Amino acid sequence: MKNSGVLAKLNGLVSHDTWASLIGMIYLGLIVNLLLVISCLPLVALLVTTDPAYSWPLLAIAAPLAAPGLAAAFRAFREHGDGGLGPIRAFVAGLRDTWWRALVIGAAVTAVIVVLLADIRMLATSPAAVFTVPLLGVLGLLAIGVGLLSLVAFAEVPTARFRDVLRASLHLGLRRWYLTAVSLVAFGVQAAVFATAPALGLGLTASAALYLAWTNSRFTLRPVLDLDDAAPARA
Repeated sequence: MKNSGVLAKLNGLVSHDTWASLIGMIYLGLIVNLLLVISCLPLVALLVTTDPAYSWPLLAIAAPLAAPGLAAAFRAFREHGDGGLGPIRAFVAGLRDTWWRALVIGAAVTAVIVVLLADIRMLATSPAAVFTVPLLGVLGLLAIGVGLLSLVAFAEVPTARFRDVLRASLHLGLRRWYLTAVSLVAFGVQAAVFATAPALGLGLTASAALYLAWTNSRFTLRPVLDLDDAAPARA
């Protein structure tokens, strides 16, 4: 009886729409986490079962394969916010519409990161390391940030041209660097959670980190995306 009274008071404080929205967000997060694990299975399997210090060539091959899953997750977030397709249908639609563009972006970012890491390792013991290593690190973060913005742009406008998307992502990513920095910090925290507790990282926090990155990136791209219309403008 006491529990019933508490629930009744809670229901009085929180509206039905609020409960529905909360449950919808929880469902969205759980479904996106599950679909991300499935779509990024090669990369996840390598990260869980191998030492990245030795398996990095395989990780470099598997990393681009995870990019379509990220773009599909962004599509699911967008559809949820617009009251469109459900999480599963939206994720599948995102894979269908953006997979090859996302794959190209993922391959390009991975290639840049591999080259930069090789340069950092080669220059780490040189006298100029105090200048070159931080610069190369910043370039690596810039590549990741541009890749993230590009995936969000393609999730919004799957038919956009690569040239337009990359130009807008680079320009706006630098102009609103603080938003991209927050997204990268969220990814860093997510990586730390995954390294400590993979099940927690994959099952709960992955979608939260991606949702934060999506909202930041979407706001960053606002000058080139008409987010107030039913059909987004061409990026």
